[in-house]
Amino acid sequence: MKLPTLLVLAATACLFSALAETAPPAGGRTLYDFQKGADTEGWMVENDGVMGGLSKGTFRLNSEGHGEFTGIVSLDNDGGFASVQWNFDPIDVSRYTHFVLRLRGDGKRYLLLTEAQQRDKHYYQAEFQTGTDWQTVEIPFSSMVPHFRGDQLDQPNFPGTTTAQVRIMVANKKAESFQLEIDRIGVR
Repeated sequence: MKLPTLLVLAATACLFSALAETAPPAGGRTLYDFQKGADTEGWMVENDGVMGGLSKGTFRLNSEGHGEFTGIVSLDNDGGFASVQWNFDPIDVSRYTHFVLRLRGDGKRYLLLTEAQQRDKHYYQAEFQTGTDWQTVEIPFSSMVPHFRGDQLDQPNFPGTTTAQVRIMVANKKAESFQLEIDRIGVR
């Protein structure tokens, strides 16, 4: 090959490389994939007992290899929620626009919460409805509203730059049992 041809090929390769780095990924990114033998040690249950409530939620990896969040929400002692969360070092999600959850529920409503940075004083949340069959739930970043201790804040919605926590909460303002299986959580 002649030198000009090599230069054109090199320049084209650089251009495609730069485009690949800035273009949104086609398939998205998995944040957590539950499977048999998965290490779920970083997942923590937080119930309304932190405020004196009596709700009881548990989380485990079931025999099929799915995260299983189950329990009972109680309204006694000003309670009313159960949640499971996973905290991690901030992940750049600026190339994405949605959280994507593959799960099977019990027909109840749940909340997805996230923090943009570790130990933020507020979080962003959006509600989703479950069915009793496996489903994929997509939640646009733009629909995630800022909250602090259950109160909506007068601030912009989730900026979608980084995420450092995913939390799933049941808080339907009624006493009820719940069961949710989670296959994976990602962004697209």
